Amino acid sequence: MLRRAVSSLPRLRLAATAGVAATAALLAGGGPAPRAAGLQGRINAKHTAARALRQGIAADSQRARVTGSRLSAAQRSLSAIQSELDARTAQLAQVRSALVQARTRLTELENRLQEGELALAANLRQVYEGDRPDWMTVVFEAKGFADLLERLQFLQRIRSQDVSVVRYVHVTRTEVLAQASRLGVLEVRDRRLAAVVLGRRNQVAAARTALARERLSALSRRARKAARLQKLRHQLARLEARQARVARSANGIHLATGGAVQPPAGAPVAVARVIAAGNAIAGLPYRYGGGHGSFHDQAYDCSGSVSYALAAAGLLSAPLDSTGFESWGQPGPGRWITVYANAGHAFMVVAGWRFDTSDLGSGTRWSQSQRSTGGFTARHPPGL
Repeated sequence: MLRRAVSSLPRLRLAATAGVAATAALLAGGGPAPRAAGLQGRINAKHTAARALRQGIAADSQRARVTGSRLSAAQRSLSAIQSELDARTAQLAQVRSALVQARTRLTELENRLQEGELALAANLRQVYEGDRPDWMTVVFEAKGFADLLERLQFLQRIRSQDVSVVRYVHVTRTEVLAQASRLGVLEVRDRRLAAVVLGRRNQVAAARTALARERLSALSRRARKAARLQKLRHQLARLEARQARVARSANGIHLATGGAVQPPAGAPVAVARVIAAGNAIAGLPYRYGGGHGSFHDQAYDCSGSVSYALAAAGLLSAPLDSTGFESWGQPGPGRWITVYANAGHAFMVVAGWRFDTSDLGSGTRWSQSQRSTGGFTARHPPGL
């Protein structure tokens, strides 16, 4: 990589003009950087809240799906119970129809019985009043054997008819009463079954109502969280736009941007500034020697990129080449920032993110993947 003596690089003249004085204040820790860091903290908090809302929405969606499945199962159970209840109701209607027919038949038979009883009573009166011949009268009044036989046969037919009527009515009444009793028992049984099925249907319907309410509650919660998430996204957009507007430059170095990399919660302000500056040039092209004549450039090489980001946090006052970074800062890896350098290349790792021009093929200098550090000298800024 480009090798230059540090003494040959243009230096920042801190007292030359008011603009340069402001630059010195920025690099010393003043100016808008704390404001940018505060915005970054608010943006991080909003992202955390948005993540929590998305997780809540996913949980509510899952609950709604599970409740919907249970609701469908309850609906199927309710439909089956309703079908069973409909069958029982149809059966009960048939039983009641048969019972009505049996009662009608019983009424007809009772009427016939009453007619028979009246006929029997009339015959009895005839016997007592002498209007109806008895056995003795028939014998004494017969005119010959043939007449006697005919009279006896006629009397026998009358008696048999009376007995048949009485027996028929008695048997019929017994059968109808038995049938009415059986149908009554069947009606009671089916009523009980219908009551059981109806009770089950009411239970399933109540469970279905409760599940529907639970699902509606989950969907309502999800809708409220989605509305809050949408509002939070608008707030994030405004904050990031404000962050971009708040971005200031120290000798052309932007201290805050809406870049893709965000500093972790609790990161020092200097780390946030380095990340913000790295975001500002992360997508700029590579040019050998870029960023060494001036911090403000249109393209940067490896050490020029690292110099730009470190200078934004006041950790470097002038660009260094890769050889210069081999003796910069303190030896060994740092807690937050580590610069790896050798005679031909320099890159750094900031809060777990690798800032390296070797990754420009992906469109950005930032990468979460690490590379071999064999043959590189590790250095870090004091305290970081």
